[in-house]
Amino acid sequence: MRVNSLKVHKPAATVGPGDVLTFAQGRDVRVVRVVAIGDRRGPAPEAQQLYDDLTPVKETVPQNPSYEGKGRPTGKDRRALGSFRRRPLE
Repeated sequence: MRVNSLKVHKPAATVGPGDVLTFAQGRDVRVVRVVAIGDRRGPAPEAQQLYDDLTPVKETVPQNPSYEGKGRPTGKDRRALGSFRRRPLE
């Protein structure tokens, strides 16, 4: 995780309004700017108003070229798809 482009090693890093957080979520990288700090733990719609999502929108999702919805993929196709999905995040 990064706070204002500085790598943070401790989970108790202090963040405040205006800070930009960069973190991995699944296989994606998200970039979020903190707008305000919440007073309490509340519902998701309330929490979503406390940050701006700066993550660039993915234009296309890479497809496995040999499997285009033509029934069940072969074992070779599944292994190729698995190796494609296991790329590490930078």
